[in-house]
Amino acid sequence: MKALMFGWEFPPHILGGLGTASYGLTYGLAQQGDMEIVFVLPRPWGDEDESFLRITGANGVDVPGRGCIEFSGRYPDNLLEEISNYEQVAAVLAQRESFDVIHSHDWLTYPAGATAKRLSGKPLVIHVHATDFDRSRGQVNPTVYAIERQGMDMADHIMCVSNLTRQTVIDKYGQPTEKVSTVHNAVFPLANPEEFVHHKRKDHLVTFLGRITMQKGPEYFVEAAARVLQKTDNVRFVMAGSGDKMQEMIDLVARRGISTRFHFPGFMRGKQVQQLLADSDVYIMPSVSEPFGISPLEAMQVGCPSIISYQSGCAEILHHAIKTDYWDIDAMADAIYSIVTNPALYKSLSEEGRKEVNGIRWEDAGKKVRAVYDLVTRR
Repeated sequence: MKALMFGWEFPPHILGGLGTASYGLTYGLAQQGDMEIVFVLPRPWGDEDESFLRITGANGVDVPGRGCIEFSGRYPDNLLEEISNYEQVAAVLAQRESFDVIHSHDWLTYPAGATAKRLSGKPLVIHVHATDFDRSRGQVNPTVYAIERQGMDMADHIMCVSNLTRQTVIDKYGQPTEKVSTVHNAVFPLANPEEFVHHKRKDHLVTFLGRITMQKGPEYFVEAAARVLQKTDNVRFVMAGSGDKMQEMIDLVARRGISTRFHFPGFMRGKQVQQLLADSDVYIMPSVSEPFGISPLEAMQVGCPSIISYQSGCAEILHHAIKTDYWDIDAMADAIYSIVTNPALYKSLSEEGRKEVNGIRWEDAGKKVRAVYDLVTRR
């Protein structure tokens, strides 16, 4: 079976969880045998892993009347224009490539997938990694919503990264329940887990890692930190990442009088991330609306106890993480304080959490995706 897959990110050049999930899902799918994947990116950089798929650059496709179109490979100010250009490339590929099924990752590629379906007559599967209800905290952009809704209406099947997202697709986008299924994300086993060692420090380390945006709830992390520091002064807090609320968080930290215990190292990737997580005593993800959230799994892989919000998809499959509501800063603060002051609790969460995530594999997600392919191509 051959899949024509449309995506926007792919490692090592990633700006968020979409690229990580795209890599994991395609890898897991490729392990199912009898599977060929053509993965279309707006702009490849040339160092992507093509050992289990073929990368095609939209910027290298000759579009009649336009030639090759330039793409940023990011999320530029003219994003809607790039989405439209990407759709034009999809029209060419739909007639040039042979394939059995079309697979579109997230809203940016839904128009491309829909156009490929119209021109080829092949079934379309879309993968919902997030909706605008997640990204905007309910203040939905009508243009983005329309693109999402049209893609869902055109799809033969919709895969969501969590039951939480599945329910949003059914309730907010009017999709029939039988058309929507859940395929939870996973994590790759570490090739060299012994490389990432927890270095004990005088001060405990509590980490937030991700985009510093409204969706991720960074202000709740800061407020919980302030409460912890009312009880003890041997804890340091790290907010790693970048985003539109970063300056606001720096100002909030200053207003709470905890600047000397707070660090903003900026965007991190690769081994930097893994070592920070390994060095941390607690990882916290207080997301307001998180369709899945791979970062807690990555933290637990290196033995870092995690606190996650009930409003995250990964809360559906993680049993050895502490869960609180995103807005309950007192519960978050209590959980942080308990872990850093109770060695037995830290040890239990560290060891059991590591065992749990090592059993959550991309190959299992790949089996579910292949089953969906088999379903839509039999119709």
